[in-house]
Order: sequence, then C-alpha cells, then structure tokens
Amino acid sequence: MKVKAIVAYLAVCAMAFTFAACGGENGGREYVQTLNYEESVAAADNPDQGFYRPIYVKVGKGGVSYNKAVIGASARLYHLRCDISEFSAAVNGESDLPLTEAATDGLGDLLSYLKENDKNAVVRFAYDPGYNGSANKEPTLETMLGHVGQVCGVLERYESTVTAIEVGLIGPWGEMHTSSVANAANISPNVDAFLTNTTAIPVSVRTPKMIYDYLGISPEEAAEYTVSSSEKAYRLGLYNDGYLGSDSDLGTYTDRRRDIDFLSRLTSHLPFGGEVTVPGSALHDIDACLPEMNKVHLSYLNVEWDNRVIDKWKNSFYTEECGADTQYYGKTAFEYIRNRMGYRFVLKKSVFTYGGESNDVKIELSLENVGFGNLNKKKRAKLIFTDENGAVALSRDVGDFDGNENFLFTVSPELKSGKYDVYLRLYGEESQGAALYCLQFANDGLWNDELKANRIGSMEYVAEQAP
Repeated sequence: MKVKAIVAYLAVCAMAFTFAACGGENGGREYVQTLNYEESVAAADNPDQGFYRPIYVKVGKGGVSYNKAVIGASARLYHLRCDISEFSAAVNGESDLPLTEAATDGLGDLLSYLKENDKNAVVRFAYDPGYNGSANKEPTLETMLGHVGQVCGVLERYESTVTAIEVGLIGPWGEMHTSSVANAANISPNVDAFLTNTTAIPVSVRTPKMIYDYLGISPEEAAEYTVSSSEKAYRLGLYNDGYLGSDSDLGTYTDRRRDIDFLSRLTSHLPFGGEVTVPGSALHDIDACLPEMNKVHLSYLNVEWDNRVIDKWKNSFYTEECGADTQYYGKTAFEYIRNRMGYRFVLKKSVFTYGGESNDVKIELSLENVGFGNLNKKKRAKLIFTDENGAVALSRDVGDFDGNENFLFTVSPELKSGKYDVYLRLYGEESQGAALYCLQFANDGLWNDELKANRIGSMEYVAEQAP
C-alpha cells in the first residue's frame, strides 16, 4: 500500500486571523471540523507562566536542601530562592569561596527533579541568609562573577525547565537594593555575566534603570532605543517585586509611563512577573490593572504574596467595566488574571481539505492568542493520527511552532483506509519517551492528556492502492 504525502498548512496568529481555506492541487472538499471554537474559562496548565509557588533553597558546601513536598500538582511554575550565603565571607566569617561541586550538583538535581515532573522554575540567587532581609552580605564582585559562571553551567543544561533567571545576588532577598554594592558598577557586570554564560534563557533585573545602565543609555533615550534580536541584551528583562504597590511600584519606576512603554517592547518576547504588594493600592483593582497587565505582557506572579491582594482578587469580579470578555462576567478577578497570564491560544477554526483526484490532505488552523503575553519559547510540533480504537496509527514531527507565524509543513505517512482523529502536539522536549512542556489550547474538549496533544479534527481516510 502506498499513500501520497499529506500537505498541511498551519496558519497561526497571535491576534484575530482572517481565514481563507486552501484548495488541494487536484481539487478536494473542505471539511470544517466540528469542534468547540470558544474560549473556555477553565485554567489551561501551560508551561512558563501563571501563579507560581516560591521555594526556599539552601545551597551549602555539602549540597542543596529544600522542601520537596512543595512541588506538587497545585502549581506548574516555581520560584527558586537559592541561598548561597555560605560562600560569602560576610556570612561565614572567614573567606569568600567558590561553590562546591556538591552545591552545583545539588542545583542540577533540583532542576532535574522539576523537569521529571514537567515543572518550570524562575531562579534567583542571593547572599541573604535564610532570605530573611539581611543587607550587605555579598562577597567581592570577583567572587560573585565566579558564582554566576558556575551556576550558569548548570542552568544551561535545563533551558526548557528554566523560565527566567532573576539576577538577584545583591541586597535583601536578592532584590538588588538596600546594599552598599547596589549600584551599576556591581550590577552591570553581573548582568553581563549571566547573559554571556547562557545562550537562550531570559535574564531579568529589578528596575528599568538597571537595564538602561547596562545598555549605556539615559532614561530619556529609552523611548527611541531598540535592542536588536542579535544582541545578548535582547534577553534582558525585568522582574517586579513591588508590582502595583504605588505609582512607582515602590521605587521600581522613576517615570511609570515612560518605563512601561520601554518595557512593553522587551516583554513582547520576554517573561515579566513578580509580586503584588500593598493591599491599599488602587492600582490592583481589577478594572484598573488589566490594561497595564496586557501592555507589559504579564507572565507570572507569586500566589502567596501579597496574600491580601490575592484574596482581594478572589473576592472581586470581572464585569462589564473590566472589558468585553462576556464569558468571564461573574467570574473572579483571580480567575481572569490566572487565565490571561502569559500566552493563551484558542483554536478558532480547523479545516481539512481532501478527496477528489488526490489523496493529499491539507489542514488549516486559525488560532488566537488571548493572553497578556506571548509564546517566548518555540515549541516542536508533532501531528498524531489515532485510529477508531484510540491507538496511535502515525506520528510525525513537523517542525517548530513559535506562536505568531504562518507555518507550512509536509509529512508522508502510511495509513490504512479508515477513520482517524487528528491531534497536534506542541512540546518543549522529550525525556525517556515522555513529551514535556506541552501547550494546551484553551478550548473545552480538545486536550488529550494521555497524548499531551490537542485534537484538531477527524477524517475518513481512503488510501491509494498500489497499481
């Protein structure tokens, strides 16, 4: 039996897409698939985004310790707060030290455990013992740079697992303030070390000024400044642990509108997140915060801090004053923000074209990204056909998916005549046969958890018989 190539054209866009079906070279009939094309209000468990759980990680000479019980089904994203204070003379009372092999191996084991469990992490290192708010505990700049090089050697092996590196290192909680070394002379070299010692992982600092300092521009020049995608600084973004706390976000911004305008260009391709603060602020009222969340492409927030703001969102509601997403009317602000953080792809149309003189099949999809953010990591794409018993009859890798480009792929399968359901798996990598960091569409009834793939339609296939 011989089957001609299936040609599939996958049209994907980040916003609304004008759909036009493509006819087969030798004719054929278009079949608009009977699927639910509406956005669900249910959470979609997707990588690299959402409400995170913080984990305190003690990195010592003898290795790494943390509460493994925190890592469970309740969260996909974790914030690793790595305490490396034991290697600073200001803490150990003796001398600055390089990280031990046990320390770096322990960090690798932690990231490996997260990967095995299909979890992601934002990673920050600090010299604040116990993450208790102590200042001026840093070692020399030379020692810090050495530590950066050591940890990057580990982080680079887990590119799919690490959502972002927060530069940290300096000040209480690694928030890069309230320290005698919290200045450009120390911060910029550490930023450069993280960017130089990694190849693709996003790197974040605490304020826009730190980005301006690294780029060598004034705040006034930021409005006209563009970072080229060929520069390592293209990966430099911001984490905001004073988010929505005041007009300056507790000192994050010196000119909110100007700084956010600049950041919005960076966060269109980088994650942006942090912690909400100060429950008395009106900036995190649900009808006030959504436009800015969309502009800065909000990706992640701490679900535990400030818990009073989180509770405020859980007890307030999305209404007509908030926007036009009618399916969310009556849903809580927390649900809406949870669903919108990062990317959120909704399948809007699926058309299969086949029959006529050819056995070729064309598949056209239209997707809409309704999230605050974008897909910042490419996904590999795999087309999967399952037979009437649900068994996988065929699977083929068909290139990469980056969330906002038209995508043409061709496969040459061998299928028997019969009825098939067709799935699209968008994934980060495979480990021991398991697909990891898979992307789930925000439509009811499409996700197959066993296949880690989205159902995009079904067809009755007639194979061409060999002469």
